[in-house]
Amino acid sequence: MKIVNSIEKLKTGLAQEKREGRSIGFVPTMGALHDGHLSLVKQCIEGNDVCVVSIFVNPTQFNDKNDLATYPRTLESDCALLEKAGCDYVFTPPEAEMYPVPDTRRFDFGTLSEVMEGAYRPGHFNGVAQIVSKLFDAVEPDRAYFGEKDFQQIAVVRAMTKQLELAVQIVACPILREEDGLAMSSRNVRLTPGQRQKAPLIARTLKESTNFVPGKSVKEIVGHVVHTINNEPQMRVEYFEIVDGNTLEPIENWADTTYPVGCIVVYCGDVRLIDNIKY
Repeated sequence: MKIVNSIEKLKTGLAQEKREGRSIGFVPTMGALHDGHLSLVKQCIEGNDVCVVSIFVNPTQFNDKNDLATYPRTLESDCALLEKAGCDYVFTPPEAEMYPVPDTRRFDFGTLSEVMEGAYRPGHFNGVAQIVSKLFDAVEPDRAYFGEKDFQQIAVVRAMTKQLELAVQIVACPILREEDGLAMSSRNVRLTPGQRQKAPLIARTLKESTNFVPGKSVKEIVGHVVHTINNEPQMRVEYFEIVDGNTLEPIENWADTTYPVGCIVVYCGDVRLIDNIKY
């Protein structure tokens, strides 16, 4: 496994792979790797000749400086996990390598980037588009792998890929969960033991809510989920919306879409957890 921290060295190495006819798969991450990330790496290895994983905590997608400062950074153990998994290249650039000058680009994804995360984290998806486009330019992958836990992010990345006319296939991979249902996340390590015990309530409530469809209305389901989770003193729902899975527009009735998805963000203490479920 090669660990590379400059775009030039990465491009040189991958150019040789491409000359030899090898396909390139790519998994962009911010590190603090867990089994969810490793499931993406596994799919990448299975679907391509060469697997590239990037580890870069991207400052432009954080609108909360404290969230950026406390984001876990575990580069040494991350690289050990990736080597064991069979990764070929790990790209670990310093911030100055990715942003030698400020990136002033402004992307317009319409509703996709304005609702849910876009409304609560202004500028977040512009930062995502900036870094993912830069990484795609550095790697030039045939396929890139993203986890469905960040459901809205996948829609934005697909829109960006289309806008920039990039020849990369975006592969969405299922959410990986702990045994008690909690969606795997790098932020889970910040939960106290008590909070970690309570956090599976999110997934449990979402799963339970699917039993009420279509008997209960969209509004009733939203109310039930929010009320159930907010009843736990250590937890607070930031938002829960049921949307069309393609447009991300909120729906009012089940008949409004054939692809309803419930997207939720919950604060467990001061740790922000994200999850979603298909109805």
